[in-house]
Amino acid sequence: MPELSPKIQRITANIPKDLLREAQRVTRRGITETLVEGLHLLKRRRAYDKAMALKGKLRLQVDIEKSRERNPR
Repeated sequence: MPELSPKIQRITANIPKDLLREAQRVTRRGITETLVEGLHLLKRRRAYDKAMALKGKLRLQVDIEKSRERNPR
């Protein structure tokens, strides 16, 4: 779990009680840690969605045999 940043913003949010309790049960963490983890997951999901949108749009030419060769150390 990422640590909390020293730059913290205090907020007031109306969150469904059951959803928050279930999320805390799953994470086994407090409210703040659970919300931070959820925000990080949302950020990662958006990055994944952007990467998947590129699928099939990049034309890469890779020499498979050459890429499998190991360089001596």
